[in-house]
Amino acid sequence: MMIYEDNFNIKLKEETYITLGSFDGLHMGHMSLINKTIELSKASNVKSMIFTFKNHPLTTINEDLAPKLIITNKTKSKLFEKIGIDIVNYTNFNENFMKISPEDFIKNLVKHYNAKGFIVGFNYRFGYKNLGDIELLKNLGHKLGVEVYVMDPVKFNDEVICSSRIRHLLSEGELKKANYYLTRPFMLEGKVIQGKQLGRKLHFPTINLDYNKRFILPRGGVYYSIVEYNNNKYKGITNIGYNPTVKDKKLSIETHILNFDKDIYNENVKIYFIDRIRDEKKFNSLNELSSQISKDKSYVENQKNDLHFGSYLL
Repeated sequence: MMIYEDNFNIKLKEETYITLGSFDGLHMGHMSLINKTIELSKASNVKSMIFTFKNHPLTTINEDLAPKLIITNKTKSKLFEKIGIDIVNYTNFNENFMKISPEDFIKNLVKHYNAKGFIVGFNYRFGYKNLGDIELLKNLGHKLGVEVYVMDPVKFNDEVICSSRIRHLLSEGELKKANYYLTRPFMLEGKVIQGKQLGRKLHFPTINLDYNKRFILPRGGVYYSIVEYNNNKYKGITNIGYNPTVKDKKLSIETHILNFDKDIYNENVKIYFIDRIRDEKKFNSLNELSSQISKDKSYVENQKNDLHFGSYLL
């Protein structure tokens, strides 16, 4: 798979079918566009291409309004390659790009990436101030001799699956539904940092994740998780919150890894959130907290180890 970070400078020789969008989360709805793109490109023996953004457009337009992201570009790229996409372009959405008219945007896609066709979602908008819509895209496609495919929304129980809906589900702690829409468990990754080491005193040592605040976190609470470290997978109990029992004022992501005893400070881990166990709670004593963690551990230990790790761990 070829990866570019191009703002209409290169010119591709081979023809392409291009799907357009932000693809944050890479959920069921996105997959309908991607699968159609791959299907069309294979049928015509041309390249499949994703045109997306390196940064969310709102970080340039009004950073205060930019949503928390679901996945990193690195994770997107791994998933795109796994799915079978040929080319991904991460355009830098800057002030110059922001001013491109809808007509020039489409003309540039055709000129620089040799577009044979476009695949977009039912509500796709494009160009300066999002003035371009599906009707304009179809008209431009007809004038330029480029095919346009508009995909219907993907729904579950009459609910349209979209990135904003998944963010809401995560913020409410509805992990099972969010994971179903994502087609894989929600994941956070980062380095292990020094914590207060309270877990060691309770005989439940934890790792603390140095998370990126640009990305969404699930609602505070205790979760059944899978931890990936050094290509090995372990069951875990992850707490997102402020440790009210010890009156911690800093939000932390702490994970007790089952059957694991190693110092991994400054090393990278991935934490996959499988299910929500309970709310965070203030206990009257550390003994009560330790007793509850024992119950949480027992719950996680009894979960069937049938998660088919290889199908979603990156």
